[in-house]
Amino acid sequence: MPLPEEPLDCDCGRSVEPAAARRAETYGDLDPTRWQTLCCPTCGRRLKTVFVADE
Repeated sequence: MPLPEEPLDCDCGRSVEPAAARRAETYGDLDPTRWQTLCCPTCGRRLKTVFVADE
């Protein structure tokens, strides 16, 4: 599954292109080889968790 196509809006007011988001490991029980969290490159807040196993 590819990254989302639409920009992700952060609470800090920035609109972030998914390719520009910082990737981080997921929280909880999600497998980090299949899921990653996209974070705002400006403030570090979590934007969205995406499935990336097929990348």
